[in-house]
Amino acid sequence: MQKLVTIFGGSGFVGRYIARAMAKEGWRVRVACRRPNEALFVKPYGAPGQVEPVFCNIRDDASVRAVTKGADVVVNCVGTFLRMGANNQDAVQAEGVGRIARIAAEEGVRQMVQISAIGANIDADSNYARTKGEGEAAVLAAFPNAVILRPSVIFGTEDHFFNRFAAMTRFGPVLPVVGANTKFQPVHVDDVAAAAVKGATGAAAPGVYELGGPDVDTFRGLMGRMLPVIQRRRAVVNMPFLVAKVMALGFDAVQAVTLGLIENKVLTGDQVKTLRHDNVVSTGAKGFADLGIEPTSMETVLPEYLWRYRPSGQYAAIKDSAKNLKKA
Repeated sequence: MQKLVTIFGGSGFVGRYIARAMAKEGWRVRVACRRPNEALFVKPYGAPGQVEPVFCNIRDDASVRAVTKGADVVVNCVGTFLRMGANNQDAVQAEGVGRIARIAAEEGVRQMVQISAIGANIDADSNYARTKGEGEAAVLAAFPNAVILRPSVIFGTEDHFFNRFAAMTRFGPVLPVVGANTKFQPVHVDDVAAAAVKGATGAAAPGVYELGGPDVDTFRGLMGRMLPVIQRRRAVVNMPFLVAKVMALGFDAVQAVTLGLIENKVLTGDQVKTLRHDNVVSTGAKGFADLGIEPTSMETVLPEYLWRYRPSGQYAAIKDSAKNLKKA
């Protein structure tokens, strides 16, 4: 009988790649998400009926139990940057993860894989890192042999990092960043999915794995690598943390006053706190080498999806070739 995996957040950026990879391994895949009608794109990842999106609200015990029943493994990819509303960081990344782990254990699920983040720590000063740490603790309480993956910033076609800053270059000659000297170790989403598959199938030993790609660079350096790919020249300007904090307070205040109707998608105070700390693999931490995975370099992937931010978009290569033609 085919084994069944339930992937919470399986229609999100990372989750969809894990869903596709698990389907390729021959597993039945249950994609648990809030809007299954918007997740129908996952169905072709496998044979008819092999990958199915189902409704789940991770804030509700009955809902989580319904999608967990019969599963051999659960993978949790749900995360958020929201501080307000019903689906805030505490509700999703701490309480929600704890609910998934507890109910999965009660239902006899064999293994759990948790997608966390580098910097997760119950004593962290940022709410994002703290709730990620609390989620990890809840998983280990229910599944001592769980596999926890802590990726650095993840890149890929649907990412919220390079896509966001590439889009910002369309609006002026300056590209502002907060924490220009903060270091990152970007990791490709396919590599994170491959690590999750090893955890789900038992090919990875239990424990915490920090996942970083082969390139370590500062925030400014990453933008410097991105700009030639999108064929734009912009001045990367560092925004001092004090200025960023004041701006974030203003944006957060607007969101609070409007009771979340105007969501702060620009810069939050919690993001400013997070950007004060390097986001790289810790010395001595288990990582890709322990999983037998060779991480993918940014340079081989960024041009595949950032081309749309070039001034000439999909025609950039044609225009470059035309420049080399000799005049008749």
